[in-house]
Amino acid sequence: MTSPSDAVVLIGPMGAGKTSIGKKAARALGIRFFDTDAAVVRDHGPIEQLFSEHGEAHFRALEREAVVEGLATGGIVSLGGGAVLHPETRVDLAARRVVLLTVSPRVVAGRVRDSNRPLLQADDAIERWTAIFEERRPVYEELADVTFDTSSGPVQDVVDALVSWVRGADEKEQTK
Repeated sequence: MTSPSDAVVLIGPMGAGKTSIGKKAARALGIRFFDTDAAVVRDHGPIEQLFSEHGEAHFRALEREAVVEGLATGGIVSLGGGAVLHPETRVDLAARRVVLLTVSPRVVAGRVRDSNRPLLQADDAIERWTAIFEERRPVYEELADVTFDTSSGPVQDVVDALVSWVRGADEKEQTK
């Protein structure tokens, strides 16, 4: 992976492990890691505050800016769960390698418990998470080149599978 156009983009629902797996995979590959949620927080403050003070539409505009920055940076780019809802982001991802990380509602319950994630502030956070995931699933699946489930087994197994997939794709590019 030598240029930003070679970015590997991680998509998927909240709590699927995009950040933790992305950081480890980037380290193993010796490339950059960029997290769009972290970039929004770095530049604009806490996401829950952005939602409460300015609304979701404002947050999504800031998120789109972070996606553009991340894709220009290259390496492994982790997108917030809803970033794929932006039409321009979907167009941008068509030219990238896209990895969908999934997780079961049963497992995600422990990962998002006591979460301050604005979209999960509901009486039943897991019911809300499931509804959001099912709504976004067709977009995730349409964009994804490969899918890894993070529901069971050591996280390192998913990292290793992702790294192998990226290296295999790189080798195919070099032999063209």
